[in-house]
Amino acid sequence: MMIPVAILAGGLATRLQSITEHTPKVLVEVDGQPFATHQIELLKRQGLTHLVFCVGHLGQRVQESLGDGSRWSIQIDYSFDGEKLMGTGGAVRKALPVLGEAFFVLYGDAYLQCDYNGVEMFFRQSGKAGVMTVFRNANQWDTSNVNFREGCIVSYDKHHPTPDMQHIDYGLGLLRASVFENYPLNEPLDLATIYQDLVIRDQLAGFEVSQRFYEIGSPAGLEETRRYFAAQT
Repeated sequence: MMIPVAILAGGLATRLQSITEHTPKVLVEVDGQPFATHQIELLKRQGLTHLVFCVGHLGQRVQESLGDGSRWSIQIDYSFDGEKLMGTGGAVRKALPVLGEAFFVLYGDAYLQCDYNGVEMFFRQSGKAGVMTVFRNANQWDTSNVNFREGCIVSYDKHHPTPDMQHIDYGLGLLRASVFENYPLNEPLDLATIYQDLVIRDQLAGFEVSQRFYEIGSPAGLEETRRYFAAQT
């Protein structure tokens, strides 16, 4: 697969502030190496060899640490927010020149062992402008925020979840660049807003995965992810 992956790595990581004050979240140590290294190795195993890190806070440190990807025999590019943080959607919007017509979007704090090739095939067959991967979470690891029924995303709201939401945004999407056309350039934008607008337009397909997610976005998640990798060695 030659489709690029936008990795969202520009946030302030406020929930890990004692750890990330001087270290970007994607460079936080997990099992002896930066978390981003685990992501890169996973993506390469899946055949994904063009990664674009969308960086903001301490972004230069990310570029200095990971380089151009040659040590993994892949290509890594960088898109910098600039003077103000652009939000998850705004960061992707700014990276469009290096992402092309369609691309995966992956949160920089998520380790997702799903079938990326299957997601891409589903996306191409769906005819939709985007795909969100969903996992039946039932509030077990985090707050469920998706009403996914009969293969369709009925509603999505990460700020105002409802009892009928038993699934969660898994942390991996696939989008066409055209979905960003109606949003202003160089203005902060939340990726959740884009997903919600696509739901309203019936342009967001849902791909259900069965493998649970690991994340380092919270202290508890970081410790659990560290335990998971330690158990693999």
